Amino acid sequence: MDGRTGAVVVADRDGKSRALVTGSLRQAGYETVEVASGWEVLEAVRRDGVSLVVLEVELPDMTGYQVCRDLRNEKGDEVPIFFLSGTHTEPADRVAGLLLGADDFIVKPFDPGELVARVQRFVARRSAATRRAAGRPAGQPHLTDREAEVLQLLADGMKPKEVATTLSISPKTVATHIQNLLGKLSVHSRAELVARAYQLRLVGEG
Repeated sequence: MDGRTGAVVVADRDGKSRALVTGSLRQAGYETVEVASGWEVLEAVRRDGVSLVVLEVELPDMTGYQVCRDLRNEKGDEVPIFFLSGTHTEPADRVAGLLLGADDFIVKPFDPGELVARVQRFVARRSAATRRAAGRPAGQPHLTDREAEVLQLLADGMKPKEVATTLSISPKTVATHIQNLLGKLSVHSRAELVARAYQLRLVGEG
């Protein structure tokens, strides 16, 4: 792992908790940026070069939910967002975070190895989607990173519900992405979508 994947922004008002997260990620080879407020998160992401954001829900100036909403409004699905909270731990809290557009919601106390594994999965997937987009020949449809992820998982043989589980998003959100993909590729079924995606080299093995 190296800095070329971009830094992971870790936002937590609790310095000890923040240090535990950043220590785990740095040991795995990630560059990290520690911040203690929502405003600092937004500023860090706006400077670009960020591969993922880890957010505590309780921040001194705004909630992590507000930060997530603002990032999604500004960046779309470009940057993966994880909630990592010790105060908002009920199922309703996790559902709220995911509905706002978060990619994952981890409850404290957490296992450092599990956190690193989840981060690796999302950073690798987004990096692959970016490489595919950069190598897209002229005339191919433009897909968002999340659309590219959904399309690849469909091509791998997953059902929509399995895609939702893998990406930690709702089945309704997956259905919306599929509808957008059908329109962009001018097809009318998931089977046609996958076939067309292979023809256009929008998906591949590995």
